[in-house]
Amino acid sequence: MKVPFLDLAAAAAPIQPEIEAALLRAARSGHFIGGPELEHFEADFAAYLGAPHCLGVANGLDALALGLRAMGLGPGDEAIVPSNTYIATWLAVSQCGARPVPVEPREDTYNLDPARIEEAVTPRTRAILPVHLYGQPADMDAINEIAARHGLHVLQDAAQAHGAGYKGRKVGASGSCTWSFYPSKNLGALGDGGALTTDDAGIAHAVGVLRNYGSQVKYENEVKGVNSRLDPIQAAVLSVKLRSLDRATARRREIAARYSAAFAKAGLDHPHVPDWADPVWHLYVMRHPERDAFQARLAEAGIGTVIHYPIPPHRQKAYADAGLAEGSLPLAETLAREVVSLPMCPAQTDAQTDHVIDRVIALF
Repeated sequence: MKVPFLDLAAAAAPIQPEIEAALLRAARSGHFIGGPELEHFEADFAAYLGAPHCLGVANGLDALALGLRAMGLGPGDEAIVPSNTYIATWLAVSQCGARPVPVEPREDTYNLDPARIEEAVTPRTRAILPVHLYGQPADMDAINEIAARHGLHVLQDAAQAHGAGYKGRKVGASGSCTWSFYPSKNLGALGDGGALTTDDAGIAHAVGVLRNYGSQVKYENEVKGVNSRLDPIQAAVLSVKLRSLDRATARRREIAARYSAAFAKAGLDHPHVPDWADPVWHLYVMRHPERDAFQARLAEAGIGTVIHYPIPPHRQKAYADAGLAEGSLPLAETLAREVVSLPMCPAQTDAQTDHVIDRVIALF
């Protein structure tokens, strides 16, 4: 039996006619930058989350960088970031001329550990960037309390958490959140795309100006902005996919529950979910002390897996100048050696899921 890690074509098959109709509608609209398709998606996504404002941008990295710029982050400043994340979280800080300051995660959830944040705060700290990693919410109440005490901004990286729940509300319903619509995300476009949602009208206004060359009125430029647009064709596709997001999320949760029940019965470690969190299972991540051999054996059994992420940001050549030697962030480095993401696709059958379970248990 073959079990792909993620089959985007199969996942989209139930709504493919709607996607194609949306593409044709957008192509015939005559609006190729901005326009009704974008406005409708921004309004629909904001309403889905319970957020007052949504601004579409070109990609998730731009959403992060523009959000930080709107918060005033600049040269000489510092921002606290997770040590265990995709490098985009760090790059956004660097793009603002600021310095990312990594903090280790909680070992049970792999998300930013609030207990370690305070020791990383300095007089230069201006912001905290928690990541809702793998689709599981970070502990935002604890993080926001620290931020409020120190007068810091908080910008959430929710690139993997579309529809995730935190204490009865959706991630993005409060505060400022950035989103990626990269095709493999739970809410994915047919190319790059991103957005920022916020309950702060000032941040929304600033991002709206920054994303459009720093301009509100054509040929009048208030600040040094950029060109970062979510185009109407992608917005049209995302509007269709948004309507089926909860259905796809429900299937992901069924698969995750099946994995976790079986692994718990077999005495294997599996992802821990706090009682206040309702993850959307963008990824189902396990650890194995001999990960590479484990992954190879799963491949032999026809099971596709991916490593998220094999090199932590502080050990990338891009951050060699940060002076963070091997061993400086031991938990991030251990996770990079041990984590492996199991197949997780809304189109995955129970038989495929059971095949993964059987092989994983046999190989531990």
